[in-house]
Parts: sequence; structure tokens; C-alpha cells
Amino acid sequence: MSIMKKLSAILISLFVFFGLFAPATAYVDRQSAVITILDKTSGKTYTSAIPVGTDMKYEKLNFIIRSCKQTDPFQAENSYMFIEISTANDGKIFSGWMNKNEPGENPLQNADFDMWLVRCE
Repeated sequence: MSIMKKLSAILISLFVFFGLFAPATAYVDRQSAVITILDKTSGKTYTSAIPVGTDMKYEKLNFIIRSCKQTDPFQAENSYMFIEISTANDGKIFSGWMNKNEPGENPLQNADFDMWLVRCE
């Protein structure tokens, strides 16, 4: 076998080995999510720690936080929450993950309110 073939085989083996055994991202489950809600009509903000699994109401919004996770302490800090939001008039208006470090990635799209995750506790 030529040197180039041996070198290629070694490099491919290393990529496969490290690709298969790359460290997985670990998350720590937290008991509550600190969220901020902006009422666009009045310009007021509301910030509160909401326990995971608790039905909450703010103005026209009804929501429940299903999960709040934080990256493990040895990685760059980030938090994620899974939330379901509904209104009496429109039903479910949002269901999904929100990312603390990328609030515009999966935002609540509503004419009256904006909501984002501040942190998980």
C-alpha cells in the first residue's frame, strides 16, 4: 500500500472514530423559566419566574411551560424552554422551543405581545 493510501486510511479512521465518539451536548433540567412578556399596546414589560408544568395567564395569553433546560456548566451557557401559548379567541398561537441566546429564532408571532426566555432556574 502506498504512503498516500495509508495516510488516507488513517485520516478516515480518525474522522470516523471522533465523529462517533464526539461528546454529546448535555442539558440540565430546571424547575422554572424566567420569561419576559412585552405588551406592545401599552409598552409595558412583565418578567416572572414560572414553574414548569404550571398553567399561567397574562392578559389575553394562556401558557404552560413544558420544559426548561440549560446547557451543562462546562459549555457555553444557553437555555431552552418548550412552551405552549394560546388565547381564548385564537386557540393555540405558539407551540415550540424558545432559545435564550437566539430569541428571534423561534419567536412568539403575535400582534399584541412578544415573549422571550431570560433564563432557566
